[in-house]
Amino acid sequence: MKLDPANHPWMRAPQTRAVIEALGGNARFVGGAVRNALLGEAVNEIDIATPLPPDEVTRKLRAAGLDAVPTGIEHGTVTAISSGKPYEVTTLRRDVSTDGRRAVVAFTTDWVEDAQRRDFTMNALYAGADGEVADYVGGVADLTYGRVRFVGDPVRRIREDYLRILRLFRFHAWYGKGDLDAQALQAAASEKAGLGKLSGERIAKEVLRLLEAENPAPVLRIMAASGILAEILPVTANIARLEKLAALDAGNFFAPDALLRLAALLPDEAAGALLAERWKMSNADRARMGEALGGNEKIVSYLSIREVRRLLYLLGPKAFKDRVHLRWAEDPKDSNSVQWRALLALADAWARPDFPLTGRDVMAAGVPEGPLVGRVLAEVESWWIDADFTEDEFSLAERLKAVVQATAY
Repeated sequence: MKLDPANHPWMRAPQTRAVIEALGGNARFVGGAVRNALLGEAVNEIDIATPLPPDEVTRKLRAAGLDAVPTGIEHGTVTAISSGKPYEVTTLRRDVSTDGRRAVVAFTTDWVEDAQRRDFTMNALYAGADGEVADYVGGVADLTYGRVRFVGDPVRRIREDYLRILRLFRFHAWYGKGDLDAQALQAAASEKAGLGKLSGERIAKEVLRLLEAENPAPVLRIMAASGILAEILPVTANIARLEKLAALDAGNFFAPDALLRLAALLPDEAAGALLAERWKMSNADRARMGEALGGNEKIVSYLSIREVRRLLYLLGPKAFKDRVHLRWAEDPKDSNSVQWRALLALADAWARPDFPLTGRDVMAAGVPEGPLVGRVLAEVESWWIDADFTEDEFSLAERLKAVVQATAY
């Protein structure tokens, strides 16, 4: 099998050719770039394999005027920077020892040895600069038929890195057709306790990538039935809500939002906080999960425009839209879709109004400087929100006066 470089701009791009030529022809494209090219899908990251040792790779790249960054030198990886674009160049390897999280490797010049240490057959494909595909493990056939199959013994592959359990389901969600490979599933289920050895960050990254698949619900159900999902989620997952959310994405041309889909799987804010702590999620992601799953505000498809404006002011557009998506995914009536879409459109078009009063206005009304100023200001702002953000200066002044009188000592 051969890829035609004329049909794949990434192969003939000047910056790509510069890296390949710098290595003197001792290099092939490998992994996801080859897999996606064979499937006719976009290629975003380009990895390169070579029999040259890392020091020789570094020397050749720099001699060609390219930057060479030792990003994973102990595993044979040097990142080449060509016209600002990174390319991971990795020396052919074989595993010496593994502990389920990391491996000690030895370099080799044998392409077959390198292929046999990779995870799935569809990821163990190589292509030369001329497009000629090298397949040592039956990856082309598996890719054609949508089989996500481990290279060699599935248990051995998993014990080399327990993250491969999650990668099995992620790759099946993205590329699989039909039933999941029986041997792979059996091995994953039998080795699931090994997931406890992985860091929360690695688990989070893999699960979020799984959730970006068009419909991750079927593999999540398999994970739940095999006991694997319980190893990584602290609560019973709401897969039905996630599946409805994925269907809404597909039906309305919404881009899959992995974090929102994760929120859809969880029952409440407490579960989100627990998971965020386990997975060491960023503060921004923790906050978004909390806002999506928290709050007592009633969000229904028949909100009035006035109610929408109030909620947008109190929650902000992002949290409001997240909650709309989750409530929509819980709505059994498909006929309400037009109303749900209208709420999202209102959020996109909304401009936040500025509260016209400040602490100086409160003090000018007779309140001495101190905590009472903030309390009075908050009380008037609450009234202003309920009044649909009135711009009537007289009404605001009268309300401020009434609040000041009511709270005066």
